[in-house]
Amino acid sequence: MQTQQDQIQAYHLFISGKVQGVYYRASTAKKAQAFGLKGWVKNLDDGRVEVHAQGPVSGLDSLLTWCEKGPILAKVSGIECKLAQVDENMAQFEVMR
Repeated sequence: MQTQQDQIQAYHLFISGKVQGVYYRASTAKKAQAFGLKGWVKNLDDGRVEVHAQGPVSGLDSLLTWCEKGPILAKVSGIECKLAQVDENMAQFEVMR
């Protein structure tokens, strides 16, 4: 029997602040993989970082908590988080250009 923490869901995040040029994408990908998540992370032209992550709710919540601080050089000023559509074709977590 699956618990709510085991259900596969997807989060779509927009992270604002000093989050580009501080290894935010690479660090996010490493954390997401450690939490057993699939998806992607990329920089946006407006200075934010965008993340699509999917997997067990417990892993998603752990990633969200981590994203609130990010890597040591980051200064996160805000996070927008929405539930998203799960993409069954996603095989891993990757950094997009």
